Amino acid sequence: MSRTILAIDVGSTKVCAIIAQVNENDDISIIGAGTSKAQGLRKGSITNIELASKSIRQAVGDAKRVSGSDIKTAVVSISGAYTKSLNSNGIVNIPNKEITFKEIERVMHTSLYNANIPNEYEILHALPFNFKVDDQDFIDDPLGMNASRLEVDTHIITTQKSNLNNLKKAVRGAGIEIENIVLNSYASSIAVLNDDEKELGVAVIDMGGNTSNITIHSGNSIRYNEFLGVGSYHITNDLSMALHTPLNVADNIKLTHGSLLSPSNDLIEIPVIGDKNESHEVSLEVVHNVIFARVEETLMILAQFIENSGLKDQLGAGIVLTGGFSKMDGIRDLAMGTFVSLPVRLAKPKNMDGLFENITGPEYSSAVGLLMYTHSAYTPYEIDVNKKVRHKNEISNDEISVNFLKEPDIPIANIQEEKQKNDKIMSIEEKKEKKSDEPSAVKKLMNWATQLF
Repeated sequence: MSRTILAIDVGSTKVCAIIAQVNENDDISIIGAGTSKAQGLRKGSITNIELASKSIRQAVGDAKRVSGSDIKTAVVSISGAYTKSLNSNGIVNIPNKEITFKEIERVMHTSLYNANIPNEYEILHALPFNFKVDDQDFIDDPLGMNASRLEVDTHIITTQKSNLNNLKKAVRGAGIEIENIVLNSYASSIAVLNDDEKELGVAVIDMGGNTSNITIHSGNSIRYNEFLGVGSYHITNDLSMALHTPLNVADNIKLTHGSLLSPSNDLIEIPVIGDKNESHEVSLEVVHNVIFARVEETLMILAQFIENSGLKDQLGAGIVLTGGFSKMDGIRDLAMGTFVSLPVRLAKPKNMDGLFENITGPEYSSAVGLLMYTHSAYTPYEIDVNKKVRHKNEISNDEISVNFLKEPDIPIANIQEEKQKNDKIMSIEEKKEKKSDEPSAVKKLMNWATQLF
């Protein structure tokens, strides 16, 4: 049974909508795409719901016209701004001594219950990075194993409720219902990483127009994520101030002459702010120095994020740069000098059937990653923004369009009650065993007495 997917990447400088078709063989093909300039957004967050809705409506409308589809639901990206992350742990007993999906679902919800999440924050993702069966660590998938206890460590990503609700209002204002919401840097990682990089450990840096987001992966799981409100637009702003020229002229200079390689002594003539008729000459060496200083500072801050994560020693595959900012000429060489001893790779989204030529660049990694997230689960297990446990082998064909699982959800508020119930069952069983031992002991004593007398 074929189905249609709509992905909307709400970026800091643009909104991108991509529509794809999934056939009966589970092959995915892009059939439409549209982009629009981001309005009503600042650093990826909604600042004007009406203008943001207008941008989303325009991008989705273009994608629908190309595809001929009238899809009404979408998976949407959310900026890393106003997000907080923490690690948590959950432990449950296994009464039947065999781990089923119910136990995995229960232990993951228990880890959420145990997490100290502020009231003003909402869960985006809960990603397990270590399952422990009895005393055995680092189990890839505990499903079907025999055990008396199951434990999980999870990386939980949260965002401010106000930020999440504003995004929902903006999307619904464009006539689209939200099916799922995914952290943009998480989506970018799905689009650019291969299995070896995830297994060895890798840091993905998505460098956009107004933001730079970093996620660190280890063993197919996200272990760390951070946000930096600096992007390529800040280079435009720096050039505008340093060269005393309008922003649109500075942006054109960045795109035409921007390079981190050896500077040139050539001169260019540019207009002066406030007077279109007046111009002055500027050396390209000055342009190079301004750009170099901003990019170097940005990379140094990102390198400090990696140091602060405590996971630098686990980055066997090094650094992967993606996003529109990563197209800057010479950025890989500068990054290799900044991220000392770590290899650096520039990445575009993986090729997909029907991928339009104009959306193959690194600036579309997040949008393509949203399609891939919707099409199949990235991690073996995950709790999404809908509080549903996604499992790569449990998605039903009838319900796959909304990524809901057949298994019913367990409310977080009832987890402690269920845990206490299980503990009571275990204690009752122990008492029964103890009582059953008592008569046999008395019987033995009576037999001994009979033999004596």
